[in-house]
Amino acid sequence: MQFKLQSKYIPIPDQAKAIDKLSEGILSGEKYQTLLGVTGSGKTFTMAKVIEKVQRPTLIISHNKTLAAQLYQEMRELFPDNAVSYFVSYYDYYQPEAYIPSTDTYIEKDSDINETIDKLRLAATANLLTRPDTIVVASVSCIYNIGSPKEYGHFIFEFAQGMKITREQIIDRIVDLQYERSEFGFNRGTFRVRGDAIDVYPAYLDEGIHIEVEGDHIKKAEMINPVTGVVIKNLKLKIENYVLYPAKHFMTNPDNYKEVFEHIKHDLNTQVKKLKAEKKILEAHRLAQKVTYDLEMIQEMGYVKGIENYSRYFDGRNPGDAPFSLLDYFNEPYKDKWMLLVDESHMTFPQIRGMYNGDLARKQTLIDYGFRLPSALDNRPLRFEEFMRRVPNFIASSATPNDWEVSMSKNKVTELLVRPTGIPDPLVEIKPVKNQIADVITEIKKTTAKKQRTLVTTLTKKTAEDLSAYLNEQGLKVQYLHSDVKTLERTDILDDLRAGKYDVLVGINLLREGLDLPEVSLVAILDADKEGFLRSDVTLIQTMGRAARHVEGRVIMYADRITGSMERALDEVKRRRIYQIAYNLKHHITPTSIDKPRRERVIEFDSKEKGSWVFTDKERVFESLPHLEIDAMTPMEVKRLVKNLQTEMRLAAQDLNFELAADIRDKIKEIS
Repeated sequence: MQFKLQSKYIPIPDQAKAIDKLSEGILSGEKYQTLLGVTGSGKTFTMAKVIEKVQRPTLIISHNKTLAAQLYQEMRELFPDNAVSYFVSYYDYYQPEAYIPSTDTYIEKDSDINETIDKLRLAATANLLTRPDTIVVASVSCIYNIGSPKEYGHFIFEFAQGMKITREQIIDRIVDLQYERSEFGFNRGTFRVRGDAIDVYPAYLDEGIHIEVEGDHIKKAEMINPVTGVVIKNLKLKIENYVLYPAKHFMTNPDNYKEVFEHIKHDLNTQVKKLKAEKKILEAHRLAQKVTYDLEMIQEMGYVKGIENYSRYFDGRNPGDAPFSLLDYFNEPYKDKWMLLVDESHMTFPQIRGMYNGDLARKQTLIDYGFRLPSALDNRPLRFEEFMRRVPNFIASSATPNDWEVSMSKNKVTELLVRPTGIPDPLVEIKPVKNQIADVITEIKKTTAKKQRTLVTTLTKKTAEDLSAYLNEQGLKVQYLHSDVKTLERTDILDDLRAGKYDVLVGINLLREGLDLPEVSLVAILDADKEGFLRSDVTLIQTMGRAARHVEGRVIMYADRITGSMERALDEVKRRRIYQIAYNLKHHITPTSIDKPRRERVIEFDSKEKGSWVFTDKERVFESLPHLEIDAMTPMEVKRLVKNLQTEMRLAAQDLNFELAADIRDKIKEIS
């Protein structure tokens, strides 16, 4: 199937030039290109037109999950008949395996996987192996190890009506694909058997599969609603020749177990001897015990917690070889005939560069103290040079591209400085820091009276939360947005701002790049003269750009002096404003605010469930446990207490306080 963009919009002349230039660059073999596009200039639409023109599978990488979700929604709307997938980290809570030598504390890997995101990840890899019209919108998690595409593609079960196969053989094949048998619940990644009928719930679909066996052949295969069991009467979902993909990315081939196990045991003996030679008797015993147990589990179940630490052996890689990542799922079927788009490249490339070193330090400690074999080091994200070797090309898109992207593009930058709406960059006003809170409240109320929205940026999470509470006391509908807010809830908060549930959003760094909020007419930057990362010229330009989607857009910087960053940012915004105004005069354009419908949510949340994760009390629940009479609580109160403790556990892990997270986890198990 071909990529077919569906939109009522027609590219304006500047966009058409950019589309032609970027497309010709890809098709002619130009490896690296940069697109400098101001906020509201239609960078996403331009990129979508390039995809349609080039007709290649495309990976779009964004530096944070909120923007990835927004891009996923946009691409899904623009390409409704194509395979648009979403690939981000699937953990709502993640506590990596770690060891703290100073306190002799071992922290076992613990995680809370978001089933829906896991489904979307598996759908992305399945689409890549079956459909060339695939667009994957991903975060930088796409450079992490997910297992070999060859092994993943090898473990498929292809079947059709009339196929000669027994019920027992079907069950064996489904179990090999890591689907779990469950007679009491029918969830993603499970199957159930009822007489001669087998129901499978693919890990990457919203539909189930009903297979009826008669004797030694498949009598019927249908798509069903997994809740009601009713057959879905949809020709597009009719099964003629169906391919069932694995329930997990890390797959192990039993045919290779003998060779792989011998290799693991050889490395185990080598490492045990090394530890004993270093007088680490306890560590040597610990490692032998752990690896032996893991091998027994893999032999019996085909899987074990932490199997990714043995992935090098099953993938057939040598020590130090790069792991398989999502990029290999592009390279395996399409070689170099696919395209990479890097959104907000000034943030995304530095993130990709920094992933490897952080992972290395934690793993080395585990190896030194006998918790893992040295092969654990090969379960890692790609190094930057490995990443660059695996991408055939890239188009770096940003309102403020770094010098690196520009130099890689041989200093040839495609510019999009014109907004189709004719809205120029906002006017900027500088006010003193003294009484900035009182002044910003006045300005917010003026903006709210006109049914418009406001963004306020602070320097810390604590300030954002405290300011939100204070603004709420002043009668404003307010919400804060920072990294502690759950991935998919961030998009919902932005939608609620647009809908008028909130008048103002207070944030730190999540209010910078790419947020599409046409109702926002005021951006207030507190403490703008505090020179640093959060008040650099790039950050200020990006933050001010949030007001460039409203015809009355304006920016207030609270500062007592003009820093170098402020001066550079103001000069660039002025340059862009002059360019847009001149374009408007030449083409007789009257600026008009964007009228953009709100999109469907990526995932629907239950409002009660969502609300249960919000703290209304400043006192931490875990600290209060010694004073609580848990035995006297009702079951509902215990359930609410556990949910609050789970929230604290996640926050502790996000703050890298793994010892506290482990203590809270143990307490939850005790209470439950």
